[in-house]
Amino acid sequence: MTTPAAYSPSRPCPLASVQRFDFETDVAIVGFGTAGTCAAIEAVNAGAKVMLFEVSSGSGGAAALSGGELYIGGGGGTLQQRTAGFEDRTEDFYQYLLMAGGPNADEAKVHLYADHALAHLDWLIAQGVEFKNSYVAERVMEPLTDDCLVWTGSEEAWPFAQAARPAPRGHTVRQEGWSAGKYLMDTLARRARELPIDVRFEARALALIADGNLHVHGLVVRIDNEPRFVRARSGVVLCTGGFIMNREMVRRHAPTLLRADHPIGTVDDGTGVRLGMSVGGAAINMTEGFVTVPWYPPGSLVKGIFVNERGQRFINEDCYHGRVSQFILDQPGDRVWLLQDHETYAPGLLHETARVGIGAAGDTWAEVEQELKLPAGTLTATVEVYNRHAAQGDDPLFHKARKWLKPLDKPPFVALDCRVDHAQYSAFTLGGLDTLPTGEVLTEGREVIPGLYAAGRTACGLPRWGKGYSSGMSIADSTFFGRQAGLAAASKG
Repeated sequence: MTTPAAYSPSRPCPLASVQRFDFETDVAIVGFGTAGTCAAIEAVNAGAKVMLFEVSSGSGGAAALSGGELYIGGGGGTLQQRTAGFEDRTEDFYQYLLMAGGPNADEAKVHLYADHALAHLDWLIAQGVEFKNSYVAERVMEPLTDDCLVWTGSEEAWPFAQAARPAPRGHTVRQEGWSAGKYLMDTLARRARELPIDVRFEARALALIADGNLHVHGLVVRIDNEPRFVRARSGVVLCTGGFIMNREMVRRHAPTLLRADHPIGTVDDGTGVRLGMSVGGAAINMTEGFVTVPWYPPGSLVKGIFVNERGQRFINEDCYHGRVSQFILDQPGDRVWLLQDHETYAPGLLHETARVGIGAAGDTWAEVEQELKLPAGTLTATVEVYNRHAAQGDDPLFHKARKWLKPLDKPPFVALDCRVDHAQYSAFTLGGLDTLPTGEVLTEGREVIPGLYAAGRTACGLPRWGKGYSSGMSIADSTFFGRQAGLAAASKG
C-alpha cells in the first residue's frame, strides 16, 4: 500500500496511477475558512455535489482570528454609510481599491467587486450574518462594541484621498469584544452545515490528481493516516490560506516578512499555493505581505511624527497603520521612533502587547536627540521643519492632513521606541496563485488550468500590496471570490 509520505503538494499524482477512487463528487473544496465555506455554499446551491476537506478538527481559518471587518462600499453607499452621512460612489470605491492593489492591481477583480459589493453584503446577511446600523467616528483598530462602520484604511490620507473621495468602508459584524471574526466564521459554518455538504475534518490534502496534460481530476487526502483518492468531476477549489506559517517559503519568497515576529494565521503553511504550482499554476506577488505594529488607537498619536535612525521622517503618519509599518520595514536598520510631546502622549495609550515603550525623553528635542545617540542636528532639524509648517497647517514634505497637524513644541518630549527587533510586528502573506475573477487558476502564460480553482489567501486577490492594504479587504475578498470560485466550479458539471 502506498503511504501518505509518498505524495507531495509539490508534484501531482498521475491520474493513470490511481487504481480506485474512495470518494466521488462534483466539487472538492480544500479548506473550511471563509473562502472555502462560501465556495461550498454557492456550489451546493447551484446543484453540485460538494465535499469539503479541512486539515484541522474544526472550521475557522485566519478569518476567525480577525476583527470581523469587511471592506464594502460603492453603489452610493451601504445603509450604514448613508445613515452616517456618507455617499460612496462606485467610481470612488473602484479607484481606491485600484490604488490599494498597487502596481499589479487586478482591474477585472476590482471592477467586479466594486460593482457587486452591496449585493455581496446582502448575500452575507441572507446567510445569517448581522451588521448593526451604527458608525464609530474615532480611529479604532477594531470596535470593542457591536458597532459596524469604521475607518479601516488610508481613505483620508495622501495620496489616496487625491484620487478617490474618502468614505469609511470597514463593516464590522455585530459582535462585542475582540475577534468578531469568529462570530462571522461560525455563522457561515453553521449555514454550510445546514446544507448537504459532505465535510471531512482532519483531512490533509497531499497532492492533486492530474492527467498528462496537467488537467486536474481530483486530489489525494490523508484521512486516518491513509491516502484517500477523491474524484472531482467539476473541479477542485483550493482555499487553504497563505504561507506565513511556512518560514522556509517566507524566506524564499518574502524574506522581509521574517522581520515581523508575530505571524498571523492558523495552518497557513502554503499547501494550496504549492498544490497549484505543482500543475503549472503561476504564483504572483509572492514578495508582498501585510505588516503592522499596532500604534493606534488613540488618534492623538497620529499627531506625532515617525523618524528613522537618521533622524528623518519617511511617511505621512495619518495613513493606515499597515502602510506606516511597511514603510518602517523599508528604513535602514532597525531603529524607528514615534516622536510625541506633552499634549499628544500619555502613559498607557498603547497596549502593552505592542511592546512600544519610551526610548528617550527630554525637555528639549536636542536632549532627546542626544539620548538616542543621533548625530547632532539631525532630529532637531527634522522637528524644526515639521513644527514650522505644522503651525501654518501645512506638511509640504509628506502631506499629512491638516486636522492631524500640530507643532510638537510642548515639553516634555518623548521618542516612542518602535524598533523592528523589539516591538510586536504582525504579518501575513498577500501573494498567491494567479486566478481569473471566476477563481480559475492560470499558468505563467495566463492559460486556464482545467479543473482547478483557488480563492482567499491561496489566490492573489484584491489585497496584493502591503502599502495599500486596508482592514477588511481579506475577508471581503475571500468571501466574495470564494463564492465566484464555487459557482464557476459547479457550472462545469
